[in-house]
Amino acid sequence: MMRDWILPMLLVLCGSAVATGLIFKGNPGTAAALLLAFLSLAGVNSPLIFPRSIDAREAQRRSVVDGRPVVFWRPGCKYCIRLRIRLGRSARQLLWVNIWRDPAGAAAVRAANDGNETVPTVIVAGRPHTNPDPEWVREQLSPSA
Repeated sequence: MMRDWILPMLLVLCGSAVATGLIFKGNPGTAAALLLAFLSLAGVNSPLIFPRSIDAREAQRRSVVDGRPVVFWRPGCKYCIRLRIRLGRSARQLLWVNIWRDPAGAAAVRAANDGNETVPTVIVAGRPHTNPDPEWVREQLSPSA
């Protein structure tokens, strides 16, 4: 769990240090703008922007029942962030598995990607798709799919 927060904490600490230095140099406006930028980056790279993760077994069970895709992701992954942001509100319809918290999820991703933990890996109807286009993922959520 702590590994999920390393990058966001580093961004907050670095932003605070830079802002403090700028304040002492007499540039409080620039300091505030940079601190806000660092805090925004920390928020985007934190697990907070993703829907609540479940374990891989539960996600696969639910996917079989209702047909929803399963997304394997990890914090700090720019492609996972891109997928999450581009999906918008429809991201809540997917089943999300954080591979850093779930060893079974990490194993499923390695099995789908020749031993690599490449994310996001989206499982749709039992077939893995590595780093798919967000529009394609959204189409998989439509009632006709």
